[in-house]
Amino acid sequence: MFDQNYNYTCLERFLKYVKIDTQSNEDSTTFPSDPKQLELSKLLVEELKQIGMTEVEMDEYGYVMATLPSNTDKNVPTIGFIAHVDTSPAVTGTNVKPVIHKNYQGGDIVLPNDKTKIIKVDENPELKDMIGMDIITTDGTTLLGADDKAGVAEIMDAMHYLITHPEIQHGKIRICFTPDEEVGRGTEKFNVQKFGAKYAYTIDGSTRGEVEIETFSADAVVIKFNGKNVHPGYAKNKMINAIKIASYFIDLLPKDTLSPETTEKREGYVHPTSVNGNETQTVIKFIIRDFDANKLKEYENYLKELCEKAVSKYPGSTYDFEVIEQYRNMKYVLDNHPHVEQFAIEALNRLGINPIKSAIRGGTDGARLSYMGIPTPNLFAGGHNFHGFLEYVAVQDMQAAVQMIVTLAQIWEEKS
Repeated sequence: MFDQNYNYTCLERFLKYVKIDTQSNEDSTTFPSDPKQLELSKLLVEELKQIGMTEVEMDEYGYVMATLPSNTDKNVPTIGFIAHVDTSPAVTGTNVKPVIHKNYQGGDIVLPNDKTKIIKVDENPELKDMIGMDIITTDGTTLLGADDKAGVAEIMDAMHYLITHPEIQHGKIRICFTPDEEVGRGTEKFNVQKFGAKYAYTIDGSTRGEVEIETFSADAVVIKFNGKNVHPGYAKNKMINAIKIASYFIDLLPKDTLSPETTEKREGYVHPTSVNGNETQTVIKFIIRDFDANKLKEYENYLKELCEKAVSKYPGSTYDFEVIEQYRNMKYVLDNHPHVEQFAIEALNRLGINPIKSAIRGGTDGARLSYMGIPTPNLFAGGHNFHGFLEYVAVQDMQAAVQMIVTLAQIWEEKS
């Protein structure tokens, strides 16, 4: 039974963490992509030591790892809890001013420093379940950083709870706070052997009760259209403008299907994310997503067909086509370890939280870690509207995540 008199620390920690700018940089070639992430990582090292964690260290890449030693005689598999410190490049994370809307009583939430930024009830159905809760938003000028500083704060609080409640038996627990998840590099330098967990959970989901064991499978595609540049004053019947080839190609893409804006649920898509170039060469970058990994090849072949049509329209032009594998649906791994999900669902049931089994229309560090040898589902952290000005999280949902982590540690010990 969770101690009803426990003084949670997750809110205090979260408000501190979000004020530290940790925005990652998708154009950087360094690791971490922006060294300012290390400011929070260094703080976490000190806080982990303060609460009594052991083997606390930050490596050269900014990964923070620590251990909560086992306090049971049972042979319990080492489990891990993981969250990321960086925030999305999509919206600024500088000078975040969190606002707490205490005892929310319904209705739209207008953000105080930009009245045009409104969290609308009809666009956020989760708000109907938050009556009476304390909701944290931004002031409207930045993102909040609940993705994933809520997860970081919740893991910290759960470890604090277990340390201050030694009567709760648990096996060895490893925690890790990673950089650069938002730019798809969160596991790039992750040391699986040093982490040493057999199973893990990322605390990086959204709605209370979410248990996610399925992600998109994902590839990136880079298409380079090659034209021929000639001085425009003397270009008649000579110039082949790569920008126009790329434009023609983009216009061939389907208008009513196969795009993020026209798909939902289990539908996949092909999505152009950037166009750069000139008359000589224009580069289009795509991300390709589907829950069925076999469909990625179909989508890539489809794009090649459109490339062929485009260059045939402009004789003398050529194209280069590169596929970069990104990640695969973690369900293919987790299906072989069903107890990892089952224990999470049992933890939620014990707490009276309705488990929500959902598939992520995206990826997580857990997807890559699962294929690196650590089966890793994703569990809720409570945040909503990630990567934007309208991001929010309820304090009570963060506390529920703390309870979930603690209960999950208990269940692993009980079942061993």
